[in-house]
Amino acid sequence: MDSEGLSQHKHLVFTAPSGAGKTTIVRHLLKHFDELDFSVSATTRAKRAHETHGKDYYFMSKEEFETKLQNNKFVEYEEVYKGQYYGTLMSEVERIEKKGKHIIFDIDVKGAVSIKEAFGDRVLTVFIKPPSFEILKQRLIDRNTESEDALKTRISRMKEELGFESKFDRVLVNDLLEVTLEEAEHIVSTFLNLEH
Repeated sequence: MDSEGLSQHKHLVFTAPSGAGKTTIVRHLLKHFDELDFSVSATTRAKRAHETHGKDYYFMSKEEFETKLQNNKFVEYEEVYKGQYYGTLMSEVERIEKKGKHIIFDIDVKGAVSIKEAFGDRVLTVFIKPPSFEILKQRLIDRNTESEDALKTRISRMKEELGFESKFDRVLVNDLLEVTLEEAEHIVSTFLNLEH
């Protein structure tokens, strides 16, 4: 890609309720498009066994997160669950732009709205929608990563997040994964003016 095309870095935001498949889609797109780099979010939630600091998330204490908040180090953040923050560090956006890449975000719905507000026309927001609420609920139960209370909280949050659909530029229904991935590739190619 020519340097002129990269002087205006673009941001692709993929968002969805938990279990709708956004992370699977984002990982696929990162393998498919060299022009993209992944924005690693910061979080105060506990690291899961399969996760790596700096690759999956920047894991930090609540105090560290709140200090960065007070120093305006975040583009967007949210207290997703009580005492559990997620956010996008300004330094992460700068890191990727210095590499000359476009940024792909995998974040929650409110964070996606904030990124759109911060960067305007440079952003394309894509809402990944499950075929139905029941399927989404079952996917979350099948994951078996939550306690009973955490699962109830997530399910209640999913209902709320599904109501945000109209706030996004594109809606992608994740029913058949193969079809969804093809559609996601097309959305990215069109937004970045690429021929893939």
